[in-house]
Amino acid sequence: MRHPNHVVICLALIVAAGSWGLYWLPQRFLEEYGLTGGWGTIAQMGIALLILSPLALWQAIRGKTTGLEFPIIGLLMGGGYACYANSFLLTEVMRALILFFLIPFWTTLFERIFLGKRPDICRLMSLFLAFAGLWIVLARDFFLPIPENWGDWLALIGGSLFAGGALRLQEVQPKSVQPILFAFFLYGTLVTLGLSSLLTAELGPMPSTDTVLSMAPWLFLLSVGFFIPTNAIILWSPSRIGAGLFSILILSEIVVGIVSAGLLADDPFGWREGLGGILILLAGLVETFFSPRATEVAESVVEKRDRSLEGI
Repeated sequence: MRHPNHVVICLALIVAAGSWGLYWLPQRFLEEYGLTGGWGTIAQMGIALLILSPLALWQAIRGKTTGLEFPIIGLLMGGGYACYANSFLLTEVMRALILFFLIPFWTTLFERIFLGKRPDICRLMSLFLAFAGLWIVLARDFFLPIPENWGDWLALIGGSLFAGGALRLQEVQPKSVQPILFAFFLYGTLVTLGLSSLLTAELGPMPSTDTVLSMAPWLFLLSVGFFIPTNAIILWSPSRIGAGLFSILILSEIVVGIVSAGLLADDPFGWREGLGGILILLAGLVETFFSPRATEVAESVVEKRDRSLEGI
């Protein structure tokens, strides 16, 4: 059977991922006061890491898992996010969104290659609806998702890394989200710094010390109130509902972003945005309520739990 809280987890993921569709609001605030997109990403990743480090240290003192033990997951998920965030410095926003949110395609491909799972009719239907919605909403002038510059490649690579991390989370099925969250910010920060060192011209001048200090309280509140809790839900859910369903539901970020931009920023909102959003939502509903893969994930969780109890 499905996870007992299958629908609740799906709803929580939709809300957490969808809230990232509103992330442009604090980003505009940060940019207005001197933290451009690239420097804002570095600051937010670093502050979240500093906040979580004492908890990781406490876990280490108690002899428990800290997150250092999950470099692959941290590099895949954190590195995927770092590539996505930096892609906006090198390409158009719409191109970055389309290429990054090919995540459902990558997840299905990786399941086939590494797990030997063939996509069922439900997955194929949800993929069709999701990509049709994405194309209607984001594609203009018959744009196809073919990389044309370094920013495009970063977005494409970021999506594939994120999908690989979700699949790895599904297989590892961690007991607690804290180590995974710490791994995400630790290794993600390292990748962010590495990429930023290669994009110094695109980052622009480093913010002044006064700017950083004046924005520090806001960055702290943003990390504690948004960055950490939403990522905790996003990173925890693949192991409970499966990477495939996860990759469809995180498209809610696109829907919320388009609607919020239309309502709050006077961005265009017409039939393309409305129809595309409906198709993406339908893809999530199909995968949530009709896919048998959620059952496989739930049963796998139970089997691993039973084996661990037998070893005690």
